[in-house]
Amino acid sequence: MIGKMPTLKIGKLTSEIPIIQGGMGVGISLSGLASAVANEGGIGVIAAVGLGMFRTNLQGNMSEKNSKALRQEIKTARSKTDGLIGVNIMMALSDSDSLFEVSVEEKVDVILMGAGLPLKLPSRIVDQGLDNIHTNFIPIVSSGRATKIIFQHWAKKYRHIPDAVVVEGPLAGGHLGFKAAELYTESNSLESLLPEVLASVSPFEIQFGKKIPVIVAGGVYSGADVYRFIRLGADGVQMATRFVATHECDADIRFKEMYINCQKDDLRIIESPVGMPGRAINNDFLESVSAGNKKPFKCPWKCLRTCNYTEVPYCIAKALIFARKGKFGGGFAFAGANAYKVKEIISVKELVKTLMREYKHEDLTMKAPSDPEISVSFRPDLAAVIENKTNPDPVAVL
Repeated sequence: MIGKMPTLKIGKLTSEIPIIQGGMGVGISLSGLASAVANEGGIGVIAAVGLGMFRTNLQGNMSEKNSKALRQEIKTARSKTDGLIGVNIMMALSDSDSLFEVSVEEKVDVILMGAGLPLKLPSRIVDQGLDNIHTNFIPIVSSGRATKIIFQHWAKKYRHIPDAVVVEGPLAGGHLGFKAAELYTESNSLESLLPEVLASVSPFEIQFGKKIPVIVAGGVYSGADVYRFIRLGADGVQMATRFVATHECDADIRFKEMYINCQKDDLRIIESPVGMPGRAINNDFLESVSAGNKKPFKCPWKCLRTCNYTEVPYCIAKALIFARKGKFGGGFAFAGANAYKVKEIISVKELVKTLMREYKHEDLTMKAPSDPEISVSFRPDLAAVIENKTNPDPVAVL
C-alpha cells in the first residue's frame, strides 16, 4: 500500500513496522522502553550489559546478579506487552554465555549480538538444536566480510545460519566497529556497506532456502531515512538515538536532556577504555580524561574479557551507570551522530506516528530514490529456491 511502512519478517516472526529499537546500555533501554516500542508494532530491545551493577537487592556474584536482573527485565517487559521483545548482548562480555541462556530460557523473540563476532554459542543452547528454539539470532556487523565469516562459520559448525543481520554504519552512537581513521571514508558509509552485506547473505539465502533480512543501523533518524534505505534494499532499520528522548526511555531525565541540549559540535569521537572508538556527547568528564586525568576506581569484577582495568583511565561501566542516573560529574552519554537534531521529549507512540508520517510523505512525493535501487540485483527469487530445494546442504556454500 502506498505510504504504508512494510512489515519486517524475521523467521516466523512478523514486526508490524520495520523498526528495531537499538539496545542501549548501561540501563538506557530496559523493559520500559522495549515494551513501549513493542506496543507500537516495532521490536523493543533490552540491553543486557551490566544490569546487576545497579541492582542492590539481588544476591550472588556479579554474573549471577546480571542474569537475575536480565530475567526480571524480560518478565517485566512481557507483562507490559504482547509485542516482540529482544535482548542485545555484547559478545565481549565475560558473562555473555549466561545472558544468552537466560534470554533463550525466557523465549525472547530475538537476540542481537554485537561487540565481537558471534562464532561460538553456549553449548547448552546448541545442544537444544537451533531449529528448535523460539529465539531468532541476529549478529550486528560492520562489513560484508564479517557477515560472510559469521555465516560460513555457523553453516559449517551448526548447520544453521543467523535469522537476520544488522549492518551498523559509522554514524552510530556508542562503541563503533571501525578504526577512528575509517569513520568518514565513503567506502564505510551505510549506503556503501548495505550492498556488501546483501551480496554476502545472498548465497546463504539460496543454499538454505530462506530469506535473511538485512537491517541497517547507524544514523537512521527519520521516516525519510527509513524509506530511503528500504528502497535501497534493506528490510528494516535499527534506531536508538531517536528513542532516548521519549518518556518511556529508562534513563534519568537529565540523560535525556543531554540529547536535547547538545549541539552538533558537542558530538565527538572518544577512545574508549575497551580499545574501540565511540561517539559521545562531550562534557567536563571527557575533557578531563582527554587532558590526561585518570579517574581512580576499584573494579568490582572484570565485565569485559579484554579490559585491562589496571591500565585504563576510568571504568567505562561505572561511567555509563553514572550517566544513566544523570550524574555527569562521573560519566558521559553515548549518542549517535544525529543526536543534535533531538529537540523535545515525546512518547514512543508520538515518535512512531511521526516516523510513519515522514515515511508516508516520502513515499507519496518521491517517485524514485536518489540512490540507485539495488535490492533486485542482490536478492534471489527465494520462492523458487524454497520450492525446488527442500534439503539444503549447509556446507556447500563454503
